[in-house]
Amino acid sequence: MVSPFDVLDLDEDADPDDVERAYRERVKEAHPDTGGSIEEFQLVRRAYRTLSERDANGSGSDGTDPADVDLTEGDGTGSIRVEFLDYEAIADRGWDLADDDLFAKAADADLDSADHGRLLVEPDESLLEAAENRGYSWPFSCRGGACANCAVYLVEGELSQPANHILSEEHAERGFRLSCNGYPLSDELKVVFNVKHLPELDELRLPPGPFRRAASK
Repeated sequence: MVSPFDVLDLDEDADPDDVERAYRERVKEAHPDTGGSIEEFQLVRRAYRTLSERDANGSGSDGTDPADVDLTEGDGTGSIRVEFLDYEAIADRGWDLADDDLFAKAADADLDSADHGRLLVEPDESLLEAAENRGYSWPFSCRGGACANCAVYLVEGELSQPANHILSEEHAERGFRLSCNGYPLSDELKVVFNVKHLPELDELRLPPGPFRRAASK
C-alpha cells in the first residue's frame, strides 16, 4: 500500500503548508523533463489532490481517511476538462474578469472556437502543453516560470504552480497562474488565457522571442 503521505514523505498530521511545500519539491523531481517518469508524476499529483481534499473537507472526496488510500489501486488520473476564454474577447466586449456570468456570456456570444471552448488535459501535460497539443496558440515565452507571458486567470478549479519565479503572492491570491508549468488539480477548470497585457502583469512579460517550442524528438 502506498498512501499520499508516503508519496510526499509527510507525517499524517502535516498541515496544508507542509503539503504544499512537499508537493512543490516532489512534483519537480518526478516530472519527466527532470528525470522522473509519467507514472511517478501522476502518483505525486494524485497524492497532492487527495491531501488537498482532506484539508478542504476534512477527508477525501468520498469521506475516506487519506491515510487509508492506496494510490496504487486504479489509475485515478483521467483527463481534466478545461473551459477556456481569450482575454481579448473579454476586452473587446467590455466584459470584466470579475463578472460572475463571464463564461455564460461567452457561450451566448458565438465566439470563435479558438477564443472560447473546451479541451482535455492529460495527466502528463501542463495546461499550456495541452492547449498546444490540441492546436491552440496560447502566448508563452520562457516556459520556466520566469515571466508572465503564459499567465492565465483562474476562474474555477485548482491549478498547481510548482515553479514560479515571477508572480507575487498577491497575484496568486487574485487568481493568476502560469500555464507553462501549471498542472490541473481538480476535475474541471475554467481559465481566461492571454491575460499578459493586464496592467498588473505588464512589467512581468518577456519579448516573444527568441524562445520557441522545441521540436519533438
